Amino acid sequence: MFSNGRETGLQYKKFVAYPWILTVTWPVDMDNEDYPLIRTGPYWKKFKANFCEFIAVLVQQCQCSILYDSYLMDTIISLLTGLADSMVRAFRHTSTLAAMKLLTAVVSVHLNLDVNKHNAQRLYEVEKRRISGKRTNYRLDQLERKRKEYEHKLLEIQNMMNAIFKGTFLNRYRDVIPEIRATCIEEIGSWIKTYPDAFLNDSYLKYIGWMLYDKQAEVRLKCLLGLQGIYSRKELVSRMDLFTSRFKDRIVSMPLDKDHEVAVQAMKLLMLMSQNCEDVLSAEDCETLYQFVYTTHRPLAVAAGEFLYKRLLSHEGDEEIQPKRGGKFGASTDQLKRLIRFFLESELHKHVAYLIDSLWDWAGKFLKDWECMTALLLKNAEEDGEELSDAHESVLIEIILATVREAAEGHPPVGRGAAKKILSVKEKKIQLEDCMKITEHFIMVLPQLLAKYSTDAQKVANLLQIPQYYDLDVYSTGHLEKHLDALLREVKDIVTKHSDISVLEASSRTYYVLCNEEIAISSQVDCARTQLIDELMGQLNQLLDGFWQKEEGFCTDAGEISRMHSALRRVAAFHNAHNLTKWNLYDKTLRLLVFEMEHGSLPVLMILPALQCTYFSLLWQLAAISENPPKETLFALGRELRRFCQICMRFLHHKEKDVREKAFMILCDWLLILSHQDSNNNEEAVGLLDYLPSTPLQEKLLLFIQEHVFMEEEEESKDLTEDEERQDESCKLDDLHKKRSLLAAYCKLIVYNVVEMTAAAEIYKHYVKTYNDFGDIIKETLSRTRHNNKIQSAKTLILCLQQLFQRHAESQDSSSGMDFSSASFTNMKELARRFSLTFGWDQVKSRESVAMIHKEGIEFAFQGATGVDGKCLPPNLSFLLIISEFSNKLLKPDKRLVYAYLQRYIAEPLPCRGDEWQPLIWYRNSLLANEDEESSVLGGSGEWSPMGTSKMSSFKRKLSNGSLPDTSQTEAASKAPALQRASQLASATGKSRKRLKSRETHLQEHLPFLCPGGLRRRCCKDEIKTEDVSEEGQAEDVIEDVDVDVVGADQVIPARVFEL
Repeated sequence: MFSNGRETGLQYKKFVAYPWILTVTWPVDMDNEDYPLIRTGPYWKKFKANFCEFIAVLVQQCQCSILYDSYLMDTIISLLTGLADSMVRAFRHTSTLAAMKLLTAVVSVHLNLDVNKHNAQRLYEVEKRRISGKRTNYRLDQLERKRKEYEHKLLEIQNMMNAIFKGTFLNRYRDVIPEIRATCIEEIGSWIKTYPDAFLNDSYLKYIGWMLYDKQAEVRLKCLLGLQGIYSRKELVSRMDLFTSRFKDRIVSMPLDKDHEVAVQAMKLLMLMSQNCEDVLSAEDCETLYQFVYTTHRPLAVAAGEFLYKRLLSHEGDEEIQPKRGGKFGASTDQLKRLIRFFLESELHKHVAYLIDSLWDWAGKFLKDWECMTALLLKNAEEDGEELSDAHESVLIEIILATVREAAEGHPPVGRGAAKKILSVKEKKIQLEDCMKITEHFIMVLPQLLAKYSTDAQKVANLLQIPQYYDLDVYSTGHLEKHLDALLREVKDIVTKHSDISVLEASSRTYYVLCNEEIAISSQVDCARTQLIDELMGQLNQLLDGFWQKEEGFCTDAGEISRMHSALRRVAAFHNAHNLTKWNLYDKTLRLLVFEMEHGSLPVLMILPALQCTYFSLLWQLAAISENPPKETLFALGRELRRFCQICMRFLHHKEKDVREKAFMILCDWLLILSHQDSNNNEEAVGLLDYLPSTPLQEKLLLFIQEHVFMEEEEESKDLTEDEERQDESCKLDDLHKKRSLLAAYCKLIVYNVVEMTAAAEIYKHYVKTYNDFGDIIKETLSRTRHNNKIQSAKTLILCLQQLFQRHAESQDSSSGMDFSSASFTNMKELARRFSLTFGWDQVKSRESVAMIHKEGIEFAFQGATGVDGKCLPPNLSFLLIISEFSNKLLKPDKRLVYAYLQRYIAEPLPCRGDEWQPLIWYRNSLLANEDEESSVLGGSGEWSPMGTSKMSSFKRKLSNGSLPDTSQTEAASKAPALQRASQLASATGKSRKRLKSRETHLQEHLPFLCPGGLRRRCCKDEIKTEDVSEEGQAEDVIEDVDVDVVGADQVIPARVFEL
């Protein structure tokens, strides 16, 4: 009966002891993963809860008498213990859960009995003292019997507990199934919390400590949750000293866990340990944990924020500081100073917005105390004589801006959180109240702050961002126009003083926000803006007039260059957000650019803002086109657009690197805008203004990327000091940021079909080599282009590999053949593997793309083969090794189809006399790896002589039907005649074709570009079929380690027709 089982004799005897269990159907699959406890859905979740509740109710109902009859519990415990040792996963999991819940219920009974026993003992002692000296009465005898009865029951319960713990827990807490381990750890944590007198000792705690190192996040999480319940109770912490000292380092390291939930719960546990255990965490531990407030995962950052706030910022007695200091903001002032000091001391991070967001849920009260913050800034010294340093003031202003943004927007900063959360009614109300509070306070205070820090660019740039969070209607409803005038005066004064781009952009945005036509103050702000721009343009015109009047228009005065640079930057910053067309700025800046093209003598400080101004002027003209503009206007604008593009093209070869990069960025954005005009209003206008880059321009753009992004710069070895090294690292980071911006701008042209998709092949070549710097950009480009056009994207990938292969072939010595162990060939294989990983697990979704890669690869591999019979070695045959990396992404039926397509290029018998034909054999094996019949044939015929060790070492991969032949087999095969091998392979081919014949008509409809012409002619053109892909076929394909969603392979696949 149990012939196919693997149970031991002892387990079989246990089953015989209960004849009724033999009626259970014995499962054929011992590791079957389809049983109620692991099924998903609300029904099975409720089933599991009811199953656990049933066990608890059973014990509760039997706790008076039946529990101690030495039959029911003994039988249940024996049954569960036996099943818990079963090799059948379903039995083992279910019985372990039942045993653990049974022990939990028994522990509760034991706790109640223990309480009743102590009560009976006290009553007995009281009664005994009351009748001391007298003879024993009936009441005393009754209490004595009661006490002994409780002791007997406790002994029975303890025996039950020991039996379950030793028989089930000790064997299953290390079970191979993580769900079983998690159940055991969860329940032992419950026992310790429920009955600490019995379980809170190192004999039981050690199991939780050991499982903190478990490989499965679920088990580690249960350990942390169990420990939280223990460390949250101060009366229990004192008995945890040995455990704490032994496992503290492990717990401190767990906020770095790769599982986010485990990391969050570890941080919460450390918070409890910090609160209830004195000096358990060292200063170094705390410093490490504080830094988690800067992590991008918000739940972990918030937990670290709680740790930071309660440990460092919020001290007991802070509320008493206020009356002692006599000041209005005593507690908030001290907390702010501690926060500023912490931020300045944490040198690794300079992200105030992240710090504020982490603390927002815990320290919202003092972080919204803007009155206290601004009071600190406006005072020169504190009441105790301590002044804020310049660094402290800068940080405090950043904190003000971050808190204002957090309160007004109501969502985390960029990079923390996937999307903006939907606010509840209560949160929305709080947000509106905070916005009103911000507006009412800063309307009056901000002009004073701007006046005080008007000479400090960094402070002013941050302060000028606050008005965008105002409720601007307050200016008119509150009759606060005088404060608006004060603000506009200060902003105007700042613009005239500064040429820093961040300050100018913040000032421009402030005017843009205040000029909103929907609010009452817009006319007043518009007048102030017009007056300011008149002054700026007047200064610029005066400088330009003086410049053109000089001999040959050349300026050598550094002061004049600086003034011209400042004037142009101010105008460019305002032209970005405001239409300055009526000031005729375009002609003035265009003249400067034309002069530079002709003479090449202008300084970079003048070229860059002039180029930016010209670009903005054309954008405003383009945006101002009405629905029916005159044709003359369109022709004139189109002429200017093309003229500007020609200027940018010329500047791509400028002697100054900054000019080249700026021209490239503008040109990419410009081409993207011009090629995607909105045709809803005027199609004629779009046709006249449309501008697609020519082939020479596309080549120049691609060449620019290759030279400025992927060209490696030689580093000179220098002995640098620590400050110089830090500065050098900063320069490298800035340079990398510029390169990423250039690459992203060009990749947008590819994604939006402004340039040919084939241009991406040059970008993809650098995917592996530059993965750390540009991998995310290249991968996103690949994903977007694949979404746009699967087939063209696949052709681009194979084109990239073909170009690399040709370059490798040209570098090889033709007499020695292809070197498979060379670095370049290995890099090609790795690049192909990484390309394969991008297709993810959903083989149905990517089947057309992968099939196209194989088709193009096969054609390229046999391209240029001499001879009609196909027996001569094709020059590109080694390319089959490259595309074999994509074989595991083919569905099982598609492998047969690709194999049939390969057969069209192969003569029979196959001339595989030497190593030169090994790529073909290897590629065939990759296609036939999952075929039972073909694999058995190849298993006998595949014992050909191996390639050299140096050539094979890089490409050995296990097939799904087993490993490669061992040494002895290989040596034996090397002695077999080549003719016999060829005939065996021919036999394999014949058998495989017989198996393919039955599916040809069905498969060719899905991937017709791989089917022979005769098969297509026999196909019914009007009928589109779908294919059911078995789960077995899916499981046999190699699963790559990528994080993507899995889509069922049995979904409908649209048929697409591609002609050869």
